[in-house]
Amino acid sequence: MAKEKKANVLSNAYGASMEKIVSLAKRRGFVYPSSEIYGGLAATWDYGPLGVALKNNIQNIWWREMIRMNDNIVGLDAAIMMHPKTWEASGHVENFTDPLVDCKKCKTRFREDKLDPQAIADKKCPECGGELTEPRQFNLMFTTHLGPVQDHGSVVYLRPETAQGIFVNFKNVVDTSRVNIPFGIAQVGKAFRNEITTKNFIFRTCEFEQMEMQFFVKPGTEDEWFETWKTKRMDYYYNKLGILPENLRFHQHGEDELAHYAKDAYDVEYQYPFGWEEQEGIHSRTDFDLSRHGEFCGKEINYLDPQDNSRYIPYVIETSAGLTRSVLVCLMDAYEEQDLGEDSRGNKDIRTVLHLHPNVAPITVAVLPLVKKDGLAELAKDIEMELREDYETFYDKSGAIGRRYRRMDEIGTPFCVTIDYDTKESKDQTITLRFRDSMEQVRIPRSDLAARIKLEIKNYTRQA
Repeated sequence: MAKEKKANVLSNAYGASMEKIVSLAKRRGFVYPSSEIYGGLAATWDYGPLGVALKNNIQNIWWREMIRMNDNIVGLDAAIMMHPKTWEASGHVENFTDPLVDCKKCKTRFREDKLDPQAIADKKCPECGGELTEPRQFNLMFTTHLGPVQDHGSVVYLRPETAQGIFVNFKNVVDTSRVNIPFGIAQVGKAFRNEITTKNFIFRTCEFEQMEMQFFVKPGTEDEWFETWKTKRMDYYYNKLGILPENLRFHQHGEDELAHYAKDAYDVEYQYPFGWEEQEGIHSRTDFDLSRHGEFCGKEINYLDPQDNSRYIPYVIETSAGLTRSVLVCLMDAYEEQDLGEDSRGNKDIRTVLHLHPNVAPITVAVLPLVKKDGLAELAKDIEMELREDYETFYDKSGAIGRRYRRMDEIGTPFCVTIDYDTKESKDQTITLRFRDSMEQVRIPRSDLAARIKLEIKNYTRQA
């Protein structure tokens, strides 16, 4: 088969701007505006066929790393609506607020703490220059009513985080799962925050998904475990999701940033086009949560340590990552436009490619017959069905083979398998295996294909 041109530029020379990511996401079926046929709804998004596959892959990797690869972490799926006292005990009713200001002229609302200091000093709207109102505290929790009568007694909240479902089930898990400290409880689920401002695509939305793990430890050991989980979580982004190390960093919370429950806190930050922002929080929460829930429910929540028969309230190390935000990070970090020189018509040839780790790519391998006739399509379909047992596959027989490669590159498919006449006629049915990142093509027997793909995934290293 004809060799493809090599890229002259291997860096992200054109930049993964938010505009390009939004365009790609809509065009290729990663993310759609929600309720688009009715004009959409601000800050809500739907995940298309490729988007939901990418999101599910990230969730499965996180679950595997938390649950399957640790014999002292168990799973949970708590309800979205919980007893309202949960949020009094957690401090959300009292403390889960942002400072809100309004422009008297254009009516735009802002979080005061996110405005430029000069705009705050001048009390001028950054959009129109109008006068800003005095700040007032705005609680971010959504309220709703449970039951047929809407009164004060029926008020409940949509959970703003998944962590509290873990804390209120601490004793249930200890009593039923035979876990011993140190141990963790992990869950993935939806959370809701009535954000004052939502922007930057799926980075900040009112409805999102979290992946949280609360790790319970003996008081006095929390600092050691805190450092352990910091290392583990950064390694996860490098080696499991394939995020480039230069785009990640730790940010320690200062005294003015620490949450009311935190002894220490670090964020794993990603370098977005709009600056460094949080991707995951790692918090040393002390015994605040279990102590507060014990106080509010009237029953002390503690742990009897079988090692020395001591009884204590465990300290907690939390890791809290955004699943939907992880989708954005993977798309942005993988996006690249490569300059391949000129095409046959003398036009600039730019290859758009997503260097997604094979673990997270929505499609692992595409199977492509060179032509649709002479039995090649049927042979290719047979190979695709064979690979489907172990990998996410895609079969495509339409268009020139080069254009089909480019379509797969743009959605991050790491491997393409091409079936041609040599496949049909050779004794060992040799196929062409093409690698997305390098565009290298190798010829191997059909019988070696599944094992070769497995080996390539195992040894995959993201090239900067």
